[in-house]
Amino acid sequence: MALYPIKRAKPTLMPLVVLAGLSLAVTVPALSSTVHAAPPVTYTNATVRSGDTLWSLAERSTTSGADVQATVDQIIAANHLANANLSVGQQLRIPH
Repeated sequence: MALYPIKRAKPTLMPLVVLAGLSLAVTVPALSSTVHAAPPVTYTNATVRSGDTLWSLAERSTTSGADVQATVDQIIAANHLANANLSVGQQLRIPH
């Protein structure tokens, strides 16, 4: 093996101490797999009206065929809600 790849993997290695016939173990960091970032979530503001529930708000903002429960969970997380109780006039961030 050429010295340059070894030196690149182990920069502190002094070339003069690498003798022919000796074994040299070089630890190479694992290759990272490509991570695809999720698209950023955008929000709209909504004012809770009489009769609104987390589910009904989520249904209105969830595209057809998407998971409404996941949207409910996102609303809870985005608004730091401790429970599902909503108040008329309450402002919520709704993902879309």
